[in-house]
Amino acid sequence: MMTKETVMSKQDERNSGAFYLPHLRWYICGLLFFASTINYIDRQVIGLLKPVLEKDLHWNEADYSWIVAAFQLAYGLMMPLVGRLLDWVGMRIGYMLAVVVWSIAAMAHALAGNALQFSIARFALGIGESANFPAAIKTVAYWFPRRERALATGLFNSGTNIGALVAPLMVPYLAVHFGWRSAFIFTGALGFVWVVLWMLFFRDPEQHKWLAPRELALIHSDGEVVAPPVPYMELLGSPAAWAFMVGKFLTDPVWWFYLFWFPGFLSSVYHLDLSHLGLPIIVVYQASTIGSIGGGWISSTMLKRGYTVNRARKTAMLICALAVTSAVFVGQAGGNLWLAVTLVSIAAASHQGWSCNLYTLPSDMLPKNAVGSVVGLGGMCGALSGALVAPAIGYWLDFSHKAYGPLFVVAGSMYLIALGIIQLLVPDIKRLR
Repeated sequence: MMTKETVMSKQDERNSGAFYLPHLRWYICGLLFFASTINYIDRQVIGLLKPVLEKDLHWNEADYSWIVAAFQLAYGLMMPLVGRLLDWVGMRIGYMLAVVVWSIAAMAHALAGNALQFSIARFALGIGESANFPAAIKTVAYWFPRRERALATGLFNSGTNIGALVAPLMVPYLAVHFGWRSAFIFTGALGFVWVVLWMLFFRDPEQHKWLAPRELALIHSDGEVVAPPVPYMELLGSPAAWAFMVGKFLTDPVWWFYLFWFPGFLSSVYHLDLSHLGLPIIVVYQASTIGSIGGGWISSTMLKRGYTVNRARKTAMLICALAVTSAVFVGQAGGNLWLAVTLVSIAAASHQGWSCNLYTLPSDMLPKNAVGSVVGLGGMCGALSGALVAPAIGYWLDFSHKAYGPLFVVAGSMYLIALGIIQLLVPDIKRLR
């Protein structure tokens, strides 16, 4: 168990002449940002190549939806297992192994030749990528004091948007000049660069020789202690855990919808080919980056000004839940491409602002030793919900001849419902013992 006295004794043991890297916690946050960027590049490749793969491999929307569902099923089933593994093994080795697995799986897509083989590759990708957010959130809980966690979460979570921003620049170029298989190989190989940096820079705060005593004291300024992982049955009896799980279950499928179907929407409704998909997608995910950082900034600024955690988090989430309703009107944009892109951009940015505050709820209310497990359970709920929704979207689009309007209406409505349920479950966000 780590106490304040233990932290101070470790500080005293340090050599006063040792090398310290100033603001090391933000370098660690940068590594989380880089991992999330690669994570979303690997996810986005298949969505960007969807129009090409549909023609080359003769898929329909239902075929594609099952490929998407395979990823989400593996992602969801592994989430609670990965969260528990990280609680026991630690982030350094666990996170590294996860990135190795998902990088190999991403490259394996290049060997696929039909929908079943793509589904197998996506399933393997989901197994590896399931560790990303539990590991990142747990790292933030260990490396940042409570008042900085929402901002740190927003910063690393913005890597998902950068990944989805870089992919439209990289993937079409690779596919056009070197074939679609090259896109999977090149993007998958990026993960091995991260692995080298992670193993070089990352240690737990108490063991890091480059961490200055003053910064270690700041990290532990909340007085929290580390204890053994909390049993799952105890977590399932906590309203705080259920609030996070419900929030993920209701809103994660919306993000999956944007990620995997928005390129197809642009191709079907506005007849954009692979060479012209990039700019609208870049605009959407650039807005998402702003939303991710902005959502964390709102609540962090309110906390610094003396507002309670409950008021700061829920105010930020309410603002995002209201703004995301812009998606409801996408079906009314008609032939105006940039009006549709603007509405989706607002909705996607609002989702990311919502998400970075939702991700802080476990660390706001639960002890550190429960964070990884709860984030894993929430990720499982969100992914399994997405796995259920994906085939429904595919069959709906085949049945309705690609009527996307009703799907955007549902997407824009879920956040206010989710916030209402969270409020019922957790009327006051406060630390539980």
